Amino acid sequence: MIYNKAVHFLGIKLRKTAKLGYLTSIKNLSTMARPKVYVTRAMNREVMEILGKECDVTTWPGSDPVPSTELLKNIEEVDGLFCMLTDKIGKDVLDKAKNLKVISTMSAGYDHLDIEEIKKRGIKIGYTPETLTDATAELTVGLLLATCRRLMEANAAAREGKWLTWSPFWMCGNSLKNATVGFFGFGRIGQEIARRLIPFKTKQILYTTRSENAEAKEIGALRVDFDSLLQNSDFLIVCCSFNESTREKFDLSAFKKMKNTSVFINTARGGVVKQDDLVLALKNKLIWGAGLDVTTPEPLPVEHELFKLENCVILPHIGSAATDCRLEMASLTARNILTALKGENMPSELVLS
Repeated sequence: MIYNKAVHFLGIKLRKTAKLGYLTSIKNLSTMARPKVYVTRAMNREVMEILGKECDVTTWPGSDPVPSTELLKNIEEVDGLFCMLTDKIGKDVLDKAKNLKVISTMSAGYDHLDIEEIKKRGIKIGYTPETLTDATAELTVGLLLATCRRLMEANAAAREGKWLTWSPFWMCGNSLKNATVGFFGFGRIGQEIARRLIPFKTKQILYTTRSENAEAKEIGALRVDFDSLLQNSDFLIVCCSFNESTREKFDLSAFKKMKNTSVFINTARGGVVKQDDLVLALKNKLIWGAGLDVTTPEPLPVEHELFKLENCVILPHIGSAATDCRLEMASLTARNILTALKGENMPSELVLS
């Protein structure tokens, strides 16, 4: 009797121990199975919580870009990479990142990613093109107005005591009314800029793209070749993607074809412009003025010639810098990573052909 009870008790104990060990093993397995994600910049708490629920997350804590040495040191066992447009993800990084399954960039552009090397490795790419359309369109309109109506120059004059009295032709600029506005690139952002400018009573919207744009007809925009765009635009807005076909597209020969009263606006990428040629065009009055949210390099050195020109307005790449926009971009970047790691469809995947 005593023997049977002892055996029964021991059996229960062993079963409990085995069950406990099984649960512990499952817990350990779950912990081991959690994918690793590296974030190249300090992020908001909500995004870190989204990632942290399902992944082990390591972050570069600074608001400045992660040094390449630090990125290489942390990338080796990572399954997902949350990066910025300032992070160059090339062969050196990819060779080190043996486990990498997804790269999600908090940007619409992806020229900082070595697409060919990424394709070779079968790594998925997430990006955030649609989230920043409205914010960038708003900023472009603001930059255009600040440039053509000389807002920065007028503000500086008022602060420096140069505002003496009302004068009929002091600080006069260019008006959008009855103007021809040209777009180099006419995707989502270009179209939204155009829609915001039409109420200013513009005369004509022109655009240059590789193929006809169906949405342009709704806006009333006319497709023209590049030379016609240069020659006829009172305001020329660059909002194209950056690639080898657009690299330094705007050089001295392009600026010479523009009106000397025209205003040049670039919110795409600095590399679309041959910057030394833009300096010459502004200095020699080949064009009336320029507004730039992007430059080469970024940040632009404070001693750069462009900063010395009154007819050039420069912003520190803030096209998408609306709080709600940046929060949405960060959230989408995180969700791109999580869905890719689960083998699910990403909400915003760059499909590599």
